[in-house]
Amino acid sequence: MDLRHLRYFVAVAEELHFGRAAERLTMAQPPLSQAIRRLEAELGVDLFHRSTRRVGLTDAGRGYLARARKILGEVDEAAHEARRVAAGAVGRLAIGCVGSATYSLLPAISRGLSLELPGVDFSFRGEMLVPDQTAALRAGEIDLALLRPPIEDLSLTVLPLRRDRLVVAVPSGHPLSALREVGVTDMADADLIVHSADRRSVMYGVVLGLFRDAGVEPRIRHEVGETSTLITLVAGGLGVAVVPEPVTALALEGVDFRPMVRPAMDIDLAIAHRTDRTEPHLARAVSVIQQVVLR
Repeated sequence: MDLRHLRYFVAVAEELHFGRAAERLTMAQPPLSQAIRRLEAELGVDLFHRSTRRVGLTDAGRGYLARARKILGEVDEAAHEARRVAAGAVGRLAIGCVGSATYSLLPAISRGLSLELPGVDFSFRGEMLVPDQTAALRAGEIDLALLRPPIEDLSLTVLPLRRDRLVVAVPSGHPLSALREVGVTDMADADLIVHSADRRSVMYGVVLGLFRDAGVEPRIRHEVGETSTLITLVAGGLGVAVVPEPVTALALEGVDFRPMVRPAMDIDLAIAHRTDRTEPHLARAVSVIQQVVLR
């Protein structure tokens, strides 16, 4: 027995006429009749009552029809599911985001992915520092990461998305808020709030590099792990912070943002995944995120 015999049987059972069933199956009637006879012989039961005037199902045929329809339906559904998987239309993905991407991009990315890939189940982890993201990628805890290079791990594929300008977050009413642009030398006497050095934050290295290149000793007063905490401390008047421009999406009361004096460096935003991950739905998600970011 093979699936063709089941399809032949269902066609005859639904048409109750060998000629019409053969036409529906785009085949000649004699081979169809022979196939049904072989099926009955293999099962050891008659599936049809036959006469010169009509064809009808036996009790065994009616029972067999219900099971045959279920089997063929599941086979068709399996084929449909396989095609959807191959097209990247189904699956699960966890996405980790650095703080600035959490606030500025995550809402648009979530909407874009839901619209373009409704069959994929997405989850998100925000406020992740880059070392935590790379560790989570390697461990399979997340599948994609929106992060800040550089990334030294050769097991990861890193694709650039855009470059973000650096800005300075200052408490409202702070002397620096009166400036149109803020330079590193302007912050020489200001208390700084930075991302954690212990957790190897990329932004910690960026900020120290800016001050080192300007020959200014930074006055670091607070180190934090999350961008939201950093901006909250700025709002509380505890210091100023250098952050990527997308952090301005937080728009917290008590905080003013000022662009840095050019030629202050820009900072990259990239998307990363394990190089050995080649699933179609992951590749499609990367493409959708790229389109959302570049709009």
